[in-house]
Amino acid sequence: MSVFGSQFLWGASTAAAQIEGGYLDDGRTKSIWDVAPASKIKNGETCHIACDHYHRYKEDVAIMKEIGVKSYRFSISWSRVIPKEGVINEKGISFYSSLIDELISSGIEPIVTLYHWDLPLWAEEKGGWANPDIVRLFLEYTKAVVEAFSDRVTYWLTFNEPQCFLMNGHITCVHAPFKRVIFRFSRLIRHFMLANKESVRVIRKYAKKTPKVGLSFGSGAFIPENEKDKSSIEEARRKSFEVGMGIMNNRLWFDPVIKGKGASAFLIYHVSDSFAKKVQTDFDFLAINNYEAFNYSPWGEGRHVDKSGKMLNSMGWVCDGRTLYWTSKFMYERYNLPIMITENGYCDNDELKDGKVIDTKRIEYMDDYISNVRKAIEDGVNIIGYHYWSLLDNFEWAEGYGPRFGLIYVDYKTGVRTMKESALHYKNIIKENK
Repeated sequence: MSVFGSQFLWGASTAAAQIEGGYLDDGRTKSIWDVAPASKIKNGETCHIACDHYHRYKEDVAIMKEIGVKSYRFSISWSRVIPKEGVINEKGISFYSSLIDELISSGIEPIVTLYHWDLPLWAEEKGGWANPDIVRLFLEYTKAVVEAFSDRVTYWLTFNEPQCFLMNGHITCVHAPFKRVIFRFSRLIRHFMLANKESVRVIRKYAKKTPKVGLSFGSGAFIPENEKDKSSIEEARRKSFEVGMGIMNNRLWFDPVIKGKGASAFLIYHVSDSFAKKVQTDFDFLAINNYEAFNYSPWGEGRHVDKSGKMLNSMGWVCDGRTLYWTSKFMYERYNLPIMITENGYCDNDELKDGKVIDTKRIEYMDDYISNVRKAIEDGVNIIGYHYWSLLDNFEWAEGYGPRFGLIYVDYKTGVRTMKESALHYKNIIKENK
């Protein structure tokens, strides 16, 4: 009998801003990423066309069917559905409705992310996440999406990696909207947490069939120095949830919304116990995105990461599948929620030669990380799905089109798709389900 079971969701993930294109088509208005200054994106590239998924979604679903994925996690472009405050764009609704129908007819479970970093420009001009009214605006958007698609969609994610779009957009300013608000940062955090809590309430209230709702966090854990020693394991666990580690720490973001416990860090992050109780949310599962391995505190002095003997991707991230094992294990034991892996993948400078992409390192990465998913399940962690990031090569935010994460090679000039060797390998993994 397979350790994964017959209901395990083998899938792939994408995000609207990174693949859709069609940025002004059929009534869509601009998002904060559509107006990113050229100086902020490598080579001055834009996401205006991206993979042109908006016009080629049927082809992309056919490729997914060929690979054999059981689920597809994608995001909705808020400004495609709500092009300006109070207005629902029926053509935007129609696009996602057609995509969902295409998925279902191909035997693929749709998993919808409501917010994957592409705030409508009109909402940003009203103050964005710094404006308390953003909560109301997000709930109106949530309601429109749920009423349109919940007859066919069971799995919902409210947000993707809130620590990234808030931190990178407003502290480091390497992501849109590139606006630093250091001493108002806690306000943005509170607005996100309120929006998340109320969005889940709206989903449950208006869903036409019983929903399963989660929140996707970028998450990692430290690999114990000695993986067979209890004290070493407990030290790694402690470090993985240690507030002093820094602003990206798991505890700061997970504890308030899952456990209702406050947390603080330095001068820019503060969530009180009373507020945490207010935003504590009843999730059905916990979604985690996991890529890079850390053997030591990555946010402490010198960002000490052990790279010795480890494979690195083209962005310099350390690749060691044990991080997915320990992240899943520590998160499951702390929060007692089923785990869905919503992102895990490898980027490289892939090249198309003689009609093929031989991406051996990605295959090695996939085998390493998936073997650790298997081990975690064997050790009692309830993991319900694994989603490779990404289905397609895509617009990698500030990195532009350089790093390629996809199972599918995309020629950005012609839009032509080519299955990489890793896609064929993943097809075999899914088929064997072991």
